[in-house]
Amino acid sequence: MDETGFALAQPNRSAWTPVGKCHKINANRGKRLNVIGAMLSSGDLFSVTMWETTTSTLFTNFFGLLMKYVGAPLTVILDNASFHKAKLVRPLLKVLEQKGLKLYFLPTYSPELNRIEKFWHKMKYELMEFKTRNVKNLEDRH
Repeated sequence: MDETGFALAQPNRSAWTPVGKCHKINANRGKRLNVIGAMLSSGDLFSVTMWETTTSTLFTNFFGLLMKYVGAPLTVILDNASFHKAKLVRPLLKVLEQKGLKLYFLPTYSPELNRIEKFWHKMKYELMEFKTRNVKNLEDRH
């Protein structure tokens, strides 16, 4: 399980533009389409998208939706983002744990151990076309 965001501007692919030349595409700024996703053992992706910042409340709500979709018992592997362990989240997670949710936190600074991180990278840097985006076509592509 992990969170990511998709911006209107294309992710930087280590490119440069000579002085006086135009960039290949414009880097539009604006809203960010945030995604909370879980890669299931079947290989399927369960995700929720939103145009707001991921908070601890949204994070725990995602687990409720995931448990309805998958069922219990459920073990989720995740990183150590601050809102994953926030004080506000702990009581809500305890309720979900009583319903069969178990959280397994990866060691800090080890994104290579979370296979959904590789999926996000592939999606952003290989599968998404290199083009200017707007809110509508970013939503349509997700």
